[in-house]
Amino acid sequence: MEHLDMHHIFELGLILTMIAAGITAIAKKLKQPYPIALVIIGTLIGLFNIPVLEPLKMFITEGDVFNFVILTIFLPALLGEAALKLPFSHLNQNKKPIIALAFGGTFLSFLVIGFSTHFLLGLSIPVSFVFAALMSATDPVSVLSIFKSMGVNHKLSTVIEGESLFNDGLAVVLFKISAFSLLAYLDMGWGGLTSGAFEFIKVVAGGLLVGGGLGYAISILTKYFDDYPLEIIFSILLFYGSYLTAESIHVSGVIAVVVAALTFGNFGSKVGMSPTTRLNINNFWDVAALLANSIVFLMVGLEITRINFADQWGTIGLALLIVLIGRSIAVYGSTLLVKGLPWSWRHVLNWGGLKGSLSIALVLSLPGDFAGRDTVLILTFSIVLFSLVVQGLTIKPLISYFGLRAKHSGSKEYEDIVANLHRHEAGVAEIKKLKTQLFVPEPVFSELLTSYQNEIDNSHRELDALLDQYPELKKSQLITLRKHSLYAQYDKINELEQEEIISGEIAGKYKELLNNGLADFEEEEVVKDSKRKH
Repeated sequence: MEHLDMHHIFELGLILTMIAAGITAIAKKLKQPYPIALVIIGTLIGLFNIPVLEPLKMFITEGDVFNFVILTIFLPALLGEAALKLPFSHLNQNKKPIIALAFGGTFLSFLVIGFSTHFLLGLSIPVSFVFAALMSATDPVSVLSIFKSMGVNHKLSTVIEGESLFNDGLAVVLFKISAFSLLAYLDMGWGGLTSGAFEFIKVVAGGLLVGGGLGYAISILTKYFDDYPLEIIFSILLFYGSYLTAESIHVSGVIAVVVAALTFGNFGSKVGMSPTTRLNINNFWDVAALLANSIVFLMVGLEITRINFADQWGTIGLALLIVLIGRSIAVYGSTLLVKGLPWSWRHVLNWGGLKGSLSIALVLSLPGDFAGRDTVLILTFSIVLFSLVVQGLTIKPLISYFGLRAKHSGSKEYEDIVANLHRHEAGVAEIKKLKTQLFVPEPVFSELLTSYQNEIDNSHRELDALLDQYPELKKSQLITLRKHSLYAQYDKINELEQEEIISGEIAGKYKELLNNGLADFEEEEVVKDSKRKH
């Protein structure tokens, strides 16, 4: 009988995957954000009685099944895939807004929504702060898919993705403390506050250590193998191993998998992966993430229809207002002192902080005897649905309104030439390396090298002509180059000071000079943004 049950579960899973893949394929063909399409179709399937799909709906909407599938099967894969492909240099360049939003913004959101829910909706302190933690986690998948299709500034995408990767971990920690320990800490008074803060630091720091340690160990392991199927298995073991290890010792699994994947994707790819391995690992996780996201968003749509919203519209409306205001205070408040972050970006970051599957999975993980569970369930499901559908569908017009889609004339042609140039230069570097490793005969080597070199020469000629045709494009590239040069100069001054080659006084003089240069660029960005807006 157990064998038959497992067979039936596999059949239901396959049907779910087929529906999700079909909707995703149609949405991509129509150039629409597939997560929103999946949530809408999932909700419609849930609302209408379709006899063939009834067993699937009953199976998926079991709270334990949904919770297990999202938190244990898909969450490590989705977090790992996003962090794996995020270059540390991009995070470092945008560290100020990311840190401000992920840490300051998450805490601000948690406090504002928690206290507002308690005083305005009359919910108990634990229920209010559980809800606040759920509403402080963001899911940028829908927004990033829209960004990609519209050619939005890559730095803005990095800020949204960086915020989400780290704020998810903090939101999960705050959720667990609120749901299971908050009353005990409150009863202890000021000592409880200290204990709560210590618990929070322990859980976050533990996640960082587990993720960093396992990420480093697996990265070193890849040095001894040049076998991409095996190294893909290593990456699977790393993502799930770091998550489950951290959870088993009661530290943050979300933070562990993010740090592990960042370490593996940046350090591991440099020390232990060939170009072939990097390509295949990225391709594997692209497929895994697309499949996971497709199934997750369809499940969210199906799950939402279980909730009875009747007679709750007033409470839902007020809760939605609290969440939107809380997000606004979190974004604008935490980034107030961050220079060089255009206001149009802040507006998009505010409206683009969507709630998603993590919020639903966490609320379903609340024990059945948690006082106020049904209320939190109704509010969370309502706001996730509003967020994904209403905010998700209006973010595109908002981006167009602020002119964030606009680029310099000739930018597409420039990107095309640069992509062609870099791929052939990478090809030349690789065949030169392989010539000595594989003893490639000179005639074969020369023929391919000449072919690539001709392509490179053609690309250089096209690039020269394009930059002459579009002076603004040339100026933009020159500014980017100068900016990176100033970053490198600043790092070198730091290094000279640390090595005691120059004094702190001289280092301070040059740091101030370089900081002024970088501040000029930031001011230029804000002025440009203001001109675009008006």
